[in-house]
Amino acid sequence: MTKIKRLVAVALALLMILGSFSTVAFASNKTRGNGTTLSISTKIFRLVNGNWVETEKVKAGEEVMVCDGRGNECLCCVETAESGQYVLSVVKRGISETEAGVRVSVYMALPKADKLEHVIQKATELGAFEIVAFPSARCVSKPDEKSLKKKLERWQKIAASAAEQSGRGRIPEVLTLPSYQAALERAAKADKALLFYENEQATTLKMALSHSSYTTVSLLTGPEGGLEQREVELAQQSGFHICTLGSRILRCETAPLCALSAVMYAAGEF
Repeated sequence: MTKIKRLVAVALALLMILGSFSTVAFASNKTRGNGTTLSISTKIFRLVNGNWVETEKVKAGEEVMVCDGRGNECLCCVETAESGQYVLSVVKRGISETEAGVRVSVYMALPKADKLEHVIQKATELGAFEIVAFPSARCVSKPDEKSLKKKLERWQKIAASAAEQSGRGRIPEVLTLPSYQAALERAAKADKALLFYENEQATTLKMALSHSSYTTVSLLTGPEGGLEQREVELAQQSGFHICTLGSRILRCETAPLCALSAVMYAAGEF
């Protein structure tokens, strides 16, 4: 079955727990599909006292949920299990039930040190659809192309690990953009494009979200030192709602997570 083969034949594809299941695995791309049967080479993990522990003791007849890391899943029954090789029969296919109903993209100006790694991990756990990094006028961190490529590989691994740990059915993509303008143009395509500015006092996040319905949201925050006034004006001209996150000044790594949590709560995810 071509579709099933595509679902699980991706690097970092997931076999994860859902409902009463207590067995997960992370499948490699050595996957073959044939009708309603899958043959995979993978590691199997069990939930033991709240922690995932690798095990090879998976018996025929056990049920597992195969997720492709892109929001699709298959309920499968283990036919045979031997030395890391598993043959699974597909029982049911569908869309992952662990993904948020609203797609929230987190746009963060490049911060110093490893702050972005923290944001990627926590934003993934909170349900972000994607995390996008970009340069702005006050960015201290300005990695060159070679360095950025290495960082991007590491950032994507962090997102994958956080998705596995939190039971996501999809691994958020981590992207980088070449300029602030590119970030504005891309983020403005969402139903709700919100920029958070410490000098804004009139419009709260609650107010910005209440004006109309939405299924996609972009959240844009600045680096250490914040965004310049002209950058905020450019965003407003691009259709962004300029919002406050309260009377307190938040760190650059705190602001996007605060905003993301609030949007998820407003959308009924919490």
